[in-house]
Amino acid sequence: MNSLTGYTIAFDLDGTLIETAGDIQRALGQVLSAEGLPPLPMADVRRLVGGGARLLIQRALEVHGATRDEAMLDRLMDDYIAAYAADIASLSHAFPGLIDALDSLQRLGATLCVCTNKRTDLSVQLLATLGLQDRFAAIVGGDAAPNRKPHPDHYIHAIRMAGGDPARSLMVGDSIYDVRTAKAAGAPVAVYAFGYTDTAPDLLGADAVFTHFTDLPDLAVRLLLG
Repeated sequence: MNSLTGYTIAFDLDGTLIETAGDIQRALGQVLSAEGLPPLPMADVRRLVGGGARLLIQRALEVHGATRDEAMLDRLMDDYIAAYAADIASLSHAFPGLIDALDSLQRLGATLCVCTNKRTDLSVQLLATLGLQDRFAAIVGGDAAPNRKPHPDHYIHAIRMAGGDPARSLMVGDSIYDVRTAKAAGAPVAVYAFGYTDTAPDLLGADAVFTHFTDLPDLAVRLLLG
């Protein structure tokens, strides 16, 4: 297999690297309950994740036909983050085959980083709790980027923070945010078929869709080296 030395691969976090929906549902349910609203079913949680905590809460309220003003959304976001951080990984785990795929990509020489709309501190906490933090040369949340996904600045910033060149990079994600970000940055993008999206993976416009992480190393070589 060809070498990926000098290439950087950026991963989304929720729904791409880690199955986090259980812990997100738990924390979101606490926030909704405090507002007198029922929890969302898992299917709704999985399709609403991707735009960061504030947008998640706003969209969850809309499911119930509810709205809150900006100040209240700020408070609810703080409450959600506190609830989530208090038990960040009890229901979360790496997707099947991910660890082996990361091992293979690193053996090929690729540099890995994280480009997520999740807050950086929560992203680091989650990955550290799961023993994965040291896999990544940079972990760049939406709060640490000039403009968050789907703006290309987020992706470009993450690649450069990892010491890479955006012209020699690949995005791996699960949602329209990831596809739009990579396309705007001029980078190829691969989508994991079992992530969090409200649009069918094969309709997102990615360069490739994969169903098993065992396929990712070969796919990365094809997308990066042609």
